[in-house]
Amino acid sequence: MKGKKKTLFAVAALAAAAALMLGLWYFTRPKPQAGDKTIVVEVVHADASAKEFTYQTSAEYLGEVLLAEGLAEGSQGGYGLFITSVDGETAQDSLRQWWCITKGGERVETGVDATPIADGDHFELTMSTY
Repeated sequence: MKGKKKTLFAVAALAAAAALMLGLWYFTRPKPQAGDKTIVVEVVHADASAKEFTYQTSAEYLGEVLLAEGLAEGSQGGYGLFITSVDGETAQDSLRQWWCITKGGERVETGVDATPIADGDHFELTMSTY
């Protein structure tokens, strides 16, 4: 009987910790800005050449802009859009390439579909290898 109580207590404690973490994430997550905004997306290709694209949009998330403007293509997966091609350049699995997303030089910790945008944001899409 004591073993069952300990197990029940452990499960309850784990559930409470999970609920607390979910609540913390919900209230501290980045929130999108409503309305019209201007953003810049810089694309850095595998050959180190770079191009800047400026967009006026009312979209709230980066993925929406990239797809609507035709700058990026990808496939939907369990974590949202996985970018496979940007500005006509496709990441090659055989070369272990992928598109890294940064904002103002800092790595973005959300998927492209969950990355909120605000007026004046500057994003970089850089062809990377791992």
